[in-house]
Amino acid sequence: MSPYWRILYPMSRTTRLFQLMQAFRTLPPPATATRLAELLGVTPRTIYRDIEALRGLGAVIDGASGFGYTLIEDAALPPLSFDDDELEALVFGLREVSEVGDDALAEAAKSALAKLRARLPASQAHRLEHAVLNAVSFRPLPEPGVDASRLRKATWDEKTIRFDYTDAEGRETSREVDPLSVVFMQASLCLLAWCHLRNDFRAFRLDRMRALELTGASFRPRRVAMLRDCLARMCDHVEAAAAT
Repeated sequence: MSPYWRILYPMSRTTRLFQLMQAFRTLPPPATATRLAELLGVTPRTIYRDIEALRGLGAVIDGASGFGYTLIEDAALPPLSFDDDELEALVFGLREVSEVGDDALAEAAKSALAKLRARLPASQAHRLEHAVLNAVSFRPLPEPGVDASRLRKATWDEKTIRFDYTDAEGRETSREVDPLSVVFMQASLCLLAWCHLRNDFRAFRLDRMRALELTGASFRPRRVAMLRDCLARMCDHVEAAAAT
């Protein structure tokens, strides 16, 4: 519907909220209020009010004015069932986490797998129990030198952290970083972060980190955009190395 017809026949608020949810489901996150306003033919101020209304109805929408919004949890969608390949993928992912994650994350993966098994129909529960895909680690990962659960929470909360770090050559430094993601890379768990000392993205092995502490500073809500830039930079380095 064109903006002209919206002026002649303005949509009801219920219809607009429904269309806003559809826009969140289809647009690449984060969606800016300006882009959402263009799609719905309203002002950004209306979008701000509608987002608050959706939050009040149970939708979990992350973000803020000026940075864009991301739909985290959609209260309107019913629970999903899984086809065979989706179920295999879930089992494989959870079993891999139980092998390579820290103790708390490994236990959480095992618990999630048990809950999934209990909620599935009998035929699918049998398929989950005897899934074709599996993950086995014969070489234990290096133990993290910091509390991995606390590190994940700081990353999710977008809190700047400080820690001591020892590099591969044994050099020790104190780092202050904005944590972006914990990844399994090169047979170890690594933190991807924006390093204030180097003024650039860096990867830090968790087993070489010590004395983790929060600085009290926040970089919210920039983590998603920063992580996207970090991963893009990593991909560029890999492609450049492959081309040489």
